[in-house]
Amino acid sequence: MDEFLADLDCVAGSARLGYTTPEIAQGIGLSRRAVQEWVRRYNTDGLAGLQTRSGQGRDPLLSEEERQAVAKRLEDGPQAGDVCSLRGLDFQKFLEDQFGKLLSLSTVYGLLHELGYEWLVPRSKHRKSDPEAVAAFQKKSPQNWLAFRPSIPIDKSSPSFRMNAASVSKER
Repeated sequence: MDEFLADLDCVAGSARLGYTTPEIAQGIGLSRRAVQEWVRRYNTDGLAGLQTRSGQGRDPLLSEEERQAVAKRLEDGPQAGDVCSLRGLDFQKFLEDQFGKLLSLSTVYGLLHELGYEWLVPRSKHRKSDPEAVAAFQKKSPQNWLAFRPSIPIDKSSPSFRMNAASVSKER
């Protein structure tokens, strides 16, 4: 605040000396509009008008209770009739059904991110998958299956291996 008052004192002193708003703005490194706003607030309310004001941003999309309800729904996971994993579209519908708030999909993903959740998740396991069958398959399959693929010999004398003069880009 002391630095701010020093800048204000500089603005007031410069104005008293006859400097114009653009000259003052250039001198202290602020925009002309910022200097005009400081002067207007000072003229209207004195030093009290220059105190930092609380933000006047928009209200949060969801109240704290609504955010807790969304977090609980996330923790509950997919319900009967849902897909195997929850998607942004599912929460978009949930927010509209529960709270009457129609949000864009990107806003829903942003909200989920604010709540500490990410939309990228590991591949889910299907509810009808058989863990024993998966384990049996993994035991039967070779550990390094790429080593068992057939190798394709390369004939370096073949016309397709040599570079065609027409395919070479010319230097410009």
